[in-house]
Amino acid sequence: MYEFAEKVNQSMSSVISVLFALGMMVTKNDFLSKDEIEILAEEFEVEVVTVNPLDELVVADDYDVEEDEEAVERPPVITIMGHVDHGKTSLLDRIRTSKVADKEAGGITQHVGAYQVEKNGKKITFVDTPGHAAFTEMRARGAQATDIVIIVVAADDGVMPQTKEAISHTKAAGVPMIVAINKMDKESANPDNVKSQLSELGVMATDWGGEHEFVPVSAHSGMGIDALLETILLQAEVMELKANPTRSAKATVVEASVAKGFGPVANVIIKTGTLRIGDNVVVGNTYGRIKAIKLDDGSNVKEILPSTPAAIVGLNAVPKAGDELVVMDTDKEVRELAEKRAEYDRAKVLSKTTKATIDDLSALIAEGQLKSLPVIIKADVQGSLEAIKGSLEKLRNDEVKVNIIHEGVGGVTESDLTLADASEHAIVLGFNVRPTGAVKKKSKELGIEIRSYAVIYDLLDEVKALLGGMMSPVISEEVTGQADVRETFIVGKVGTIAGCKVSDGSISRNAKARLIRDGIVIYESKISSLKRFNEDAKEVKNGYECGIMIENFNDIKEGDVIETYKDVEEQVTL
Repeated sequence: MYEFAEKVNQSMSSVISVLFALGMMVTKNDFLSKDEIEILAEEFEVEVVTVNPLDELVVADDYDVEEDEEAVERPPVITIMGHVDHGKTSLLDRIRTSKVADKEAGGITQHVGAYQVEKNGKKITFVDTPGHAAFTEMRARGAQATDIVIIVVAADDGVMPQTKEAISHTKAAGVPMIVAINKMDKESANPDNVKSQLSELGVMATDWGGEHEFVPVSAHSGMGIDALLETILLQAEVMELKANPTRSAKATVVEASVAKGFGPVANVIIKTGTLRIGDNVVVGNTYGRIKAIKLDDGSNVKEILPSTPAAIVGLNAVPKAGDELVVMDTDKEVRELAEKRAEYDRAKVLSKTTKATIDDLSALIAEGQLKSLPVIIKADVQGSLEAIKGSLEKLRNDEVKVNIIHEGVGGVTESDLTLADASEHAIVLGFNVRPTGAVKKKSKELGIEIRSYAVIYDLLDEVKALLGGMMSPVISEEVTGQADVRETFIVGKVGTIAGCKVSDGSISRNAKARLIRDGIVIYESKISSLKRFNEDAKEVKNGYECGIMIENFNDIKEGDVIETYKDVEEQVTL
C-alpha cells in the first residue's frame, strides 16, 4: 500500500480514504490486489501495468509429446479407486502377490502407494489411493497422476458414497475408467445390481451398449485378475501412451514423508524423461539434489524411466503431495526458483491475514466468541497430514471449532510441546507417530497430552468428542410423575390442598410441578407440601393417594392433573 502511494505521489490518507469509501479497512502495510490497484489507478488517473509474479515461478516448457520423434511407448499408470472396504488393496495384493493391507492399521490404506507389475512382458504401474472419506484430497491427486482409473465396486455391496466421489474425480480429470466388480466369490454377489446402479450415474457397461469395460474379479480367489490386466493393456494400447526417456525428467509427487536417517523422502511417478542420481530438482517450494532412488521392491537404482514409481532422497524439505518435480541444470537455479516460490506463498498468506472489510470485522468479532480447541498435528506422511487437517477444519459449528496452531511431518518434538505449552489447553495429535522417551518425559512435566492414532476414523471421532465436551450442555425435561386431582380441601391460613391419586411415576416433595387443566398448562411452580394421611411424605408412588399443595397457587379444581418433572443436562455431540 505505502509503495503504491509513493509511486503515484499521493498521501497515504488519500489512498486509504478511496478504499474506505468502497467498504474496505486497510492499513499502510497491506497488500493490494490487482483489482484494487486498477481502481486506485483510475481514481488518481495513472496508467498501471500489472505483472503476474507466478509467470516467473513456472518452469517454461512447451514440450509436446505428439511431435517428439524420440518418444517411445511407456507403461500405463493405473489408479485404483473406490469405497472403503470394497477390496482395492486386496485386489492390488493379488496383482502383485504381496501383502499391503495386512500392514495397514485396521486393513485401511492410509497412504498413497505406487507399485509396478509385469504382464505379457509389459509393465503396468499401479497407484493405490485410500478410500476413506477424509482422503478426497489424496484421491483427487491420484486421478491427476494417472492414465486409467479402475473403480472397484463390491458385488455384494453395490455403489457407495465414495464410489460416486471417485467417479466424479475421474470424470473431472477426463481419464478413462474400467470397473472391477470385486468379491464375486461371495454368495450374495450381484453384478447386475452394480451395473444398473452405475448406469444411473452414467457409467454404462459395454455389454449393455455403453463404453466402459466391466470386469468381474475376486481378490480372494484370484478370479478375473488376468482378464483385468489384459483389459488394462488393451486400453493402454488404444491410448498410445508415449514419453521421451532422453530428455530431463518431470515427475509428480504422490506422497512425501520424513524417514529416519534419510530426511525428506518423496514418492514420485516419472511423467517424462529419465531421472538420475545427481540431478538438481525443484519440487514446489523445495529443492535438492537426488542422492538415492529406491524402487517399490526396496532395491536401489541409478536412474528411472517414464511411468516408474520410486522413492527419492535428497530434498531440503518435505514437498506437498501433488507437487511437480522438474529437473534443472544447476543447483543455483533450483534454489532460486524454490526460494522465490516460498516467498510468493509467504506474501500471499500475509496479504490474506491483514486485510478486513467492514463486513469481515463483524464476522471476526463473532468468531472471537467461538470456543476453539487448539491442536498440533504431526503425521508420518504429507498426504495423511493434509487429509487430517482438511477434516479437522470442517469440524465446527456456531459454538466450537478446531484451531490448528501447527502441523508437520515427522515425530513429535520438544519444540512442538513448547508451542503447545504456550497455547492454553492445546493437545498434540500424532498420526502413525509415537513420542520418544525425552518427549514423553517433557509432556508429563508440562502436563500436555499427546494422543497417538493409527486410523484416521479414531482421531476424528475423539476430536469430535472433545469438541462436544466444550459445547454448552442441552437441558431437557424428564417427566417424573403425574397425579389426578380427585377432590380439594380449603384450609384457612394454609391454602388449598388437592386430594390426589398418583397415576404415573412418582411424586416427590419439592419437585418442579405444573398444573394442567383440560390439556392446557395453567401454572408452573413446585410442590411445597406432600402428605400421606396426616404424615409428611418424601415420595408417593404410582397407585397411592396423597395430599398435594402447590407453592403460591390455590386455584386447584377437581379433574386437574399435577405433573412433576426434573431438568436433565445432556452433553452435546458434534
